[in-house]
Amino acid sequence: MKKHMVMRSVLLAALMSVGIAYAQGSTADGIAKYREMLADGNPAELFEVKGEELWTKKRGPKNASLEQCDLGKGPGVVKGAFVELPRFFKDTGRVQDLESRLLTCMETLQGIDPSTVNSRSWGKGETANAVALATWISGQSKGMRMNLSQEHQAERDMYEVGKRVFFKRAGTHDFSCNSCHGVENGRIRLQDLPVLTKNPGDGVGFAAWPAYRVSNGQMWSMQHRIHDCYRSQRFPEPGYASEITIALGVYMGVNAKGAASITPALKR
Repeated sequence: MKKHMVMRSVLLAALMSVGIAYAQGSTADGIAKYREMLADGNPAELFEVKGEELWTKKRGPKNASLEQCDLGKGPGVVKGAFVELPRFFKDTGRVQDLESRLLTCMETLQGIDPSTVNSRSWGKGETANAVALATWISGQSKGMRMNLSQEHQAERDMYEVGKRVFFKRAGTHDFSCNSCHGVENGRIRLQDLPVLTKNPGDGVGFAAWPAYRVSNGQMWSMQHRIHDCYRSQRFPEPGYASEITIALGVYMGVNAKGAASITPALKR
Protein backbone atom coordinates (compact mmCIF):
# COMPACT_ATOMS: atom_id res chain seq x y z
CA MET A 1 0.00 0.00 0.00
CA LYS A 2 2.86 2.37 0.85
CA LYS A 3 4.46 1.71 -2.52
CA HIS A 4 1.13 2.41 -4.22
CA MET A 5 0.85 5.79 -2.45
CA VAL A 6 4.36 6.69 -3.59
CA MET A 7 3.39 5.81 -7.15
CA ARG A 8 0.31 8.04 -6.94
CA SER A 9 2.47 10.91 -5.67
CA VAL A 10 4.81 10.46 -8.61
CA LEU A 11 1.86 10.47 -10.99
CA LEU A 12 0.45 13.68 -9.51
CA ALA A 13 3.83 15.37 -9.78
CA ALA A 14 4.08 14.27 -13.38
CA LEU A 15 0.60 15.60 -14.16
CA MET A 16 1.62 19.00 -12.79
CA SER A 17 4.67 18.96 -15.03
CA VAL A 18 2.52 18.08 -17.99
CA GLY A 19 0.33 21.09 -17.29
CA ILE A 20 3.42 23.29 -17.54
CA ALA A 21 4.40 21.53 -20.75
CA TYR A 22 0.97 22.29 -22.26
CA ALA A 23 1.49 25.96 -21.55
CA GLN A 24 4.93 25.92 -23.20
CA GLY A 25 4.28 23.65 -26.19
CA SER A 26 1.80 21.48 -27.99
CA THR A 27 -0.54 18.97 -26.37
CA ALA A 28 1.21 16.09 -28.11
CA ASP A 29 4.59 17.27 -26.83
CA GLY A 30 3.19 17.54 -23.31
CA ILE A 31 1.79 14.00 -23.37
CA ALA A 32 5.09 12.68 -24.75
CA LYS A 33 6.97 14.38 -21.92
CA TYR A 34 4.51 13.01 -19.38
CA ARG A 35 4.94 9.43 -20.58
CA GLU A 36 8.68 9.76 -20.66
CA MET A 37 8.76 10.88 -17.02
CA LEU A 38 6.61 7.96 -15.91
CA ALA A 39 8.32 5.29 -18.00
CA ASP A 40 10.36 3.99 -15.05
CA GLY A 41 7.52 4.11 -12.53
CA ASN A 42 4.55 2.44 -14.17
CA PRO A 43 2.17 1.26 -11.40
CA ALA A 44 1.39 -1.74 -13.63
CA GLU A 45 4.44 -3.32 -12.01
CA LEU A 46 2.36 -3.89 -8.88
CA PHE A 47 -0.24 -5.80 -10.89
CA GLU A 48 2.46 -7.84 -12.60
CA VAL A 49 3.76 -8.94 -9.21
CA LYS A 50 0.26 -9.93 -8.14
CA GLY A 51 -0.33 -11.80 -11.40
CA GLU A 52 2.86 -13.81 -11.08
CA GLU A 53 1.93 -14.79 -7.52
CA LEU A 54 -1.55 -15.87 -8.65
CA TRP A 55 -0.08 -18.01 -11.43
CA THR A 56 1.80 -20.20 -8.96
CA LYS A 57 -0.57 -20.01 -5.99
CA LYS A 58 -2.82 -22.99 -5.25
CA ARG A 59 -6.40 -21.73 -5.13
CA GLY A 60 -10.02 -22.65 -5.70
CA PRO A 61 -12.01 -25.79 -4.83
CA LYS A 62 -9.33 -27.96 -6.45
CA ASN A 63 -6.50 -26.24 -4.55
CA ALA A 64 -4.37 -26.03 -7.67
CA SER A 65 -2.19 -23.45 -9.40
CA LEU A 66 -2.36 -22.30 -13.01
CA GLU A 67 1.11 -23.58 -13.83
CA GLN A 68 -0.33 -26.22 -16.20
CA CYS A 69 -2.51 -23.72 -18.06
CA ASP A 70 -1.98 -23.99 -21.81
CA LEU A 71 -2.10 -20.55 -23.42
CA GLY A 72 -1.32 -21.97 -26.83
CA LYS A 73 2.36 -22.82 -26.56
CA GLY A 74 2.08 -25.80 -24.24
CA PRO A 75 1.20 -26.26 -20.54
CA GLY A 76 2.85 -23.62 -18.39
CA VAL A 77 4.55 -21.75 -21.25
CA VAL A 78 3.92 -18.04 -20.89
CA LYS A 79 6.64 -16.28 -22.87
CA GLY A 80 5.45 -15.48 -26.38
CA ALA A 81 1.85 -16.56 -25.77
CA PHE A 82 0.32 -13.08 -25.53
CA VAL A 83 1.42 -11.94 -28.99
CA GLU A 84 -0.34 -14.93 -30.59
CA LEU A 85 -3.71 -14.41 -28.91
CA PRO A 86 -6.61 -14.65 -29.73
CA ARG A 87 -6.21 -18.07 -31.37
CA PHE A 88 -8.11 -21.33 -31.86
CA PHE A 89 -7.88 -23.96 -29.11
CA LYS A 90 -8.71 -27.58 -29.89
CA ASP A 91 -9.74 -28.49 -26.34
CA THR A 92 -12.54 -25.92 -26.25
CA GLY A 93 -13.25 -25.83 -29.99
CA ARG A 94 -13.24 -22.03 -29.78
CA VAL A 95 -11.16 -19.01 -30.65
CA GLN A 96 -10.13 -17.49 -27.33
CA ASP A 97 -8.31 -14.36 -26.24
CA LEU A 98 -6.03 -14.22 -23.21
CA GLU A 99 -8.78 -13.53 -20.69
CA SER A 100 -11.29 -16.08 -21.95
CA ARG A 101 -8.50 -18.65 -21.99
CA LEU A 102 -7.63 -17.78 -18.40
CA LEU A 103 -11.27 -18.39 -17.46
CA THR A 104 -11.02 -21.86 -19.00
CA CYS A 105 -7.88 -22.63 -17.00
CA MET A 106 -9.28 -21.20 -13.77
CA GLU A 107 -12.37 -23.39 -14.16
CA THR A 108 -10.74 -26.64 -15.29
CA LEU A 109 -7.58 -26.52 -13.18
CA GLN A 110 -8.78 -24.70 -10.05
CA GLY A 111 -12.54 -25.19 -10.07
CA ILE A 112 -13.19 -21.45 -9.95
CA ASP A 113 -16.63 -20.47 -11.29
CA PRO A 114 -16.02 -18.35 -14.44
CA SER A 115 -19.18 -16.36 -13.75
CA THR A 116 -17.38 -14.73 -10.80
CA VAL A 117 -15.27 -12.91 -13.39
CA ASN A 118 -17.51 -10.34 -15.03
CA SER A 119 -17.77 -6.78 -16.34
CA ARG A 120 -19.74 -5.64 -13.28
CA SER A 121 -16.85 -6.05 -10.85
CA TRP A 122 -13.80 -4.37 -12.32
CA GLY A 123 -11.08 -4.06 -9.68
CA LYS A 124 -12.75 -6.58 -7.36
CA GLY A 125 -12.49 -10.27 -6.52
CA GLU A 126 -11.76 -12.78 -9.24
CA THR A 127 -12.17 -10.14 -11.94
CA ALA A 128 -9.26 -8.21 -10.46
CA ASN A 129 -7.30 -11.46 -10.27
CA ALA A 130 -7.92 -12.19 -13.95
CA VAL A 131 -6.73 -8.70 -14.90
CA ALA A 132 -3.58 -9.09 -12.79
CA LEU A 133 -2.87 -12.44 -14.42
CA ALA A 134 -3.37 -10.94 -17.88
CA THR A 135 -1.04 -8.09 -16.95
CA TRP A 136 1.78 -10.40 -15.88
CA ILE A 137 1.34 -12.78 -18.80
CA SER A 138 1.33 -9.97 -21.36
CA GLY A 139 4.46 -8.52 -19.80
CA GLN A 140 6.32 -11.75 -20.45
CA SER A 141 6.04 -11.03 -24.20
CA LYS A 142 6.99 -7.36 -24.00
CA GLY A 143 8.93 -6.26 -27.06
CA MET A 144 7.85 -9.29 -29.09
CA ARG A 145 5.93 -8.78 -32.33
CA MET A 146 2.21 -9.44 -32.66
CA ASN A 147 1.70 -12.57 -34.75
CA LEU A 148 -1.88 -13.84 -34.68
CA SER A 149 -2.69 -16.96 -36.64
CA GLN A 150 -5.23 -17.10 -39.45
CA GLU A 151 -4.56 -20.73 -40.34
CA HIS A 152 -7.71 -22.24 -38.83
CA GLN A 153 -11.07 -21.53 -40.46
CA ALA A 154 -12.51 -20.49 -37.09
CA GLU A 155 -9.79 -17.83 -36.80
CA ARG A 156 -10.60 -16.48 -40.26
CA ASP A 157 -14.30 -16.50 -39.45
CA MET A 158 -13.72 -14.54 -36.25
CA TYR A 159 -11.66 -11.98 -38.14
CA GLU A 160 -14.57 -11.39 -40.53
CA VAL A 161 -17.04 -11.16 -37.65
CA GLY A 162 -14.75 -8.73 -35.84
CA LYS A 163 -14.42 -6.61 -38.97
CA ARG A 164 -18.20 -6.37 -39.36
CA VAL A 165 -18.61 -5.48 -35.69
CA PHE A 166 -15.86 -2.85 -35.94
CA PHE A 167 -17.67 -1.02 -38.74
CA LYS A 168 -21.22 -1.54 -37.42
CA ARG A 169 -22.87 1.80 -36.64
CA ALA A 170 -25.54 1.75 -33.95
CA GLY A 171 -26.58 3.17 -30.60
CA THR A 172 -27.99 6.58 -29.73
CA HIS A 173 -24.92 8.32 -31.17
CA ASP A 174 -24.81 6.27 -34.41
CA PHE A 175 -21.19 5.38 -33.62
CA SER A 176 -18.99 2.48 -34.60
CA CYS A 177 -15.48 1.50 -33.53
CA ASN A 178 -14.39 2.94 -36.87
CA SER A 179 -15.81 6.36 -35.94
CA CYS A 180 -12.88 6.87 -33.59
CA HIS A 181 -10.30 4.35 -34.76
CA GLY A 182 -10.58 4.56 -38.53
CA VAL A 183 -9.57 8.20 -38.96
CA GLU A 184 -6.02 9.44 -39.35
CA ASN A 185 -4.82 11.94 -36.71
CA GLY A 186 -7.96 11.48 -34.61
CA ARG A 187 -8.09 12.56 -30.98
CA ILE A 188 -10.53 12.47 -28.09
CA ARG A 189 -9.83 15.04 -25.40
CA LEU A 190 -6.01 14.83 -24.98
CA GLN A 191 -5.61 11.27 -26.24
CA ASP A 192 -4.45 10.44 -29.75
CA LEU A 193 -6.60 7.70 -31.31
CA PRO A 194 -4.71 4.95 -33.11
CA VAL A 195 -6.04 3.75 -36.46
CA LEU A 196 -6.95 0.09 -35.92
CA THR A 197 -8.04 -0.82 -39.45
CA LYS A 198 -4.40 -1.28 -40.45
CA ASN A 199 -1.12 -1.89 -38.68
CA PRO A 200 -1.14 0.68 -35.83
CA GLY A 201 2.62 0.90 -35.36
CA ASP A 202 4.69 -0.13 -32.39
CA GLY A 203 2.18 -0.92 -29.74
CA VAL A 204 0.01 2.20 -29.79
CA GLY A 205 -3.22 0.27 -30.25
CA PHE A 206 -4.05 -3.38 -29.69
CA ALA A 207 -0.50 -4.20 -28.56
CA ALA A 208 -0.70 -1.69 -25.69
CA TRP A 209 -3.33 -3.37 -23.50
CA PRO A 210 -3.40 -4.27 -20.59
CA ALA A 211 -2.45 -0.76 -19.51
CA TYR A 212 -2.54 1.32 -16.33
CA ARG A 213 -5.05 4.17 -16.64
CA VAL A 214 -3.74 7.19 -14.77
CA SER A 215 -7.09 8.99 -15.02
CA ASN A 216 -8.81 6.52 -12.69
CA GLY A 217 -5.91 4.68 -11.05
CA GLN A 218 -6.91 1.27 -12.40
CA MET A 219 -5.35 -1.49 -14.46
CA TRP A 220 -7.36 -2.04 -17.64
CA SER A 221 -7.27 -5.22 -19.67
CA MET A 222 -8.35 -5.43 -23.31
CA GLN A 223 -11.74 -6.72 -22.15
CA HIS A 224 -12.07 -3.65 -19.91
CA ARG A 225 -11.06 -1.35 -22.78
CA ILE A 226 -13.60 -2.81 -25.21
CA HIS A 227 -16.33 -2.76 -22.55
CA ASP A 228 -15.73 0.93 -21.85
CA CYS A 229 -15.71 1.78 -25.56
CA TYR A 230 -19.16 0.25 -25.88
CA ARG A 231 -20.33 2.16 -22.80
CA SER A 232 -19.02 5.43 -24.26
CA GLN A 233 -20.86 4.76 -27.52
CA ARG A 234 -24.08 4.06 -25.56
CA PHE A 235 -24.17 0.53 -26.97
CA PRO A 236 -25.49 -2.36 -24.90
CA GLU A 237 -22.48 -3.39 -22.84
CA PRO A 238 -20.99 -6.76 -23.88
CA GLY A 239 -20.41 -9.53 -21.38
CA TYR A 240 -16.90 -10.25 -20.12
CA ALA A 241 -14.98 -12.42 -22.61
CA SER A 242 -18.03 -12.65 -24.87
CA GLU A 243 -17.71 -13.78 -28.48
CA ILE A 244 -18.14 -10.25 -29.81
CA THR A 245 -15.19 -8.94 -27.77
CA ILE A 246 -13.02 -11.86 -28.84
CA ALA A 247 -13.93 -11.27 -32.50
CA LEU A 248 -12.91 -7.63 -32.18
CA GLY A 249 -9.66 -8.79 -30.62
CA VAL A 250 -8.97 -11.06 -33.59
CA TYR A 251 -9.66 -8.24 -36.06
CA MET A 252 -7.48 -5.71 -34.25
CA GLY A 253 -4.78 -8.25 -33.44
CA VAL A 254 -4.40 -9.49 -37.01
CA ASN A 255 -4.23 -5.87 -38.20
CA ALA A 256 -1.49 -5.26 -35.61
CA LYS A 257 0.76 -8.01 -37.04
CA GLY A 258 4.40 -7.00 -36.66
CA ALA A 259 3.75 -4.33 -34.03
CA ALA A 260 5.87 -4.68 -30.91
CA SER A 261 3.91 -5.34 -27.73
CA ILE A 262 4.52 -2.68 -25.08
CA THR A 263 2.25 -4.20 -22.45
CA PRO A 264 1.71 -3.44 -19.72
CA ALA A 265 1.53 0.12 -21.01
CA LEU A 266 0.67 3.44 -19.41
CA LYS A 267 -2.37 5.38 -20.60
CA ARG A 268 -3.99 8.69 -19.82
